[in-house]
Amino acid sequence: MKKVGLYFGSFNPFHLGHQKLAEFLLDHQVVDEVWFVVSPRNPLKKENDLLDENLRLEMVKIAIQDNPKLKVSDLEFSMPKPAYTIDSLHAFSSKYPENDFYLLIGSDNAKVFDQWKNFKQILDEYPVLVYPRPGFDKEEIAKIYPQMKWLESPQYNISSTEIRQNIKQGKEVKDLLHPAVYQYILKKKLYV
Repeated sequence: MKKVGLYFGSFNPFHLGHQKLAEFLLDHQVVDEVWFVVSPRNPLKKENDLLDENLRLEMVKIAIQDNPKLKVSDLEFSMPKPAYTIDSLHAFSSKYPENDFYLLIGSDNAKVFDQWKNFKQILDEYPVLVYPRPGFDKEEIAKIYPQMKWLESPQYNISSTEIRQNIKQGKEVKDLLHPAVYQYILKKKLYV
């Protein structure tokens, strides 16, 4: 069975931190492929500032087009809103039974994992990989959720929020984005 890491996110915009983390997982053979799942709306986030889902999907497609082990999914676009991770995981498992799915989350999400719908069921049914983010106590979270596997990955200190703010203020963001994504944002005049 193929091991597929599911990386859910708004990707508003998709940046090099997202891409480098996925490439780290592939390079270290944690998974065989990474699928970026573009979320129409995160149940735990406000909707303001969220670019149209098709534009966000397109940015991911543009960034990953040269790596066949990176894929993008719009599965949640056709699900009831907001889409809950447990429902999306089950949808992936039934649509692609030949794959073993792994859930990739940041330590910021691990800290509030008990707020997720059916979080115990997720832990029972799927391996959960945690990306360490600065400012979150790994030991504290690992005590509560010993079944989560922590990644020994570098920390990519890039924030979509910061990118959006910098674009709005006319500051340079070219080094934080795939060149083709940067061109796409300029061409479409996004986040201005």
